[in-house]
Amino acid sequence: MYGSVLTTPELVECVRTATLAPSLHNSQPWRFRLVGETVEVYVDRDRQLEVLDPDGRELLISVGAAIFTLRLALRSVGRVPELAILPDIDRPDLVAVVRPGPFAKPSAALSGLADAIAHRHTNRQPFQAKVVPADVIEELRAAADHEGAELTIAGPASRTIIAGLGREAERRLRSSDGYRAEMGRWTRPMARRRDGVPAAAFGPWDAMERLPMRDFGIVHPQLQRRGERFERHPTIAVLTTSGDEPASWVCAGQALQRVLLSATRRHLSTTPISQPVEIPSIREVLADRRSGRFAQMVVRLGYGPSAPTTPRRPVTEVLQQIAD
Repeated sequence: MYGSVLTTPELVECVRTATLAPSLHNSQPWRFRLVGETVEVYVDRDRQLEVLDPDGRELLISVGAAIFTLRLALRSVGRVPELAILPDIDRPDLVAVVRPGPFAKPSAALSGLADAIAHRHTNRQPFQAKVVPADVIEELRAAADHEGAELTIAGPASRTIIAGLGREAERRLRSSDGYRAEMGRWTRPMARRRDGVPAAAFGPWDAMERLPMRDFGIVHPQLQRRGERFERHPTIAVLTTSGDEPASWVCAGQALQRVLLSATRRHLSTTPISQPVEIPSIREVLADRRSGRFAQMVVRLGYGPSAPTTPRRPVTEVLQQIAD
């Protein structure tokens, strides 16, 4: 109830909501700790993908997405969150401290974003040949800007270049030592598994080989992934930040989740495409050194069919401690 002190069960529910954030290969690399009304958010480095993400950039982007979701969950129950990023140099795994701040009823827009949390799913299916309206694009740009990042929609020429860079990145990744094994770790079917990418979420491969969709079939060829024609002119966006250090990566994660939820609220399907930013030399091509912008994620946007949910670990596995 708005204007009341949050109970421990309500805080636990906010943490559970935060675990619905997206993460690389659904690795869910986060841990939480309650200290009174304060929520400490930690990175779980045991869940880092060493081949795809040796520097931990995508690791912190994932945690940043969970931080934004936690902030939004607190906002939806009537508290303005107070946030400190990387607050303790002696505890590098402590990514953020989030405290419920003043009481305030959320706006209709914030309530809409909160409602979108449970409906946001990565969609690897073909999208419709339908243009995303200009006012929706502006809303997504504003969402990124609100979190200190920038979202740029690729024009026809840039879109072709980005797609080509993504395909080249996928080719290089396939030849990397340990890539197949690492992908297998996060896609291997296991009884009662609550993380990773299930086969239902793999999606088809692009029969025209235009879009750089992650090829999970190289690990599980027995699944016989079908080929389908994807949209000919996809809407591709690049999310950038003005810095390229851990705090910027956390910022990028928060901005990414706000963009994804804003898109979901406007009935758009989304596909974060990370291959182009996983190869340093290719990521450098996407950067704009003149304006000091660093590419953090590529996102495909459009109107697609419903996407399957991916599993989440129970809150009891990620909520490390409850303390008074």
